[in-house]
Amino acid sequence: MVAVRREVSPKLAIVAVLVVMVVAVGFVLADRWRRGAFVLGVAVVIAGVLRLVLSDEAAGILQVRSKPFDVGALLAVGGAIVFLAVSIDPLGTD
Repeated sequence: MVAVRREVSPKLAIVAVLVVMVVAVGFVLADRWRRGAFVLGVAVVIAGVLRLVLSDEAAGILQVRSKPFDVGALLAVGGAIVFLAVSIDPLGTD
């Protein structure tokens, strides 16, 4: 049972992030690019938080470099995307 949990856990982390990213792409394809950008930024922030709280083994593909670098980069990029999505003038669109 323990071996199964270790094998599934890394997959669940990336699947959770990918599900949110698919929702973001759905918004963009539905011509709601600002909402899509916001959700994409949230997905990147979720990836950063997961990288922070999960062990290196459980982080799976979210582990690229050292934990501090991964967390800092993901949170900075995700935060920037969210900030831009909420601060850009809608120009008549949502």
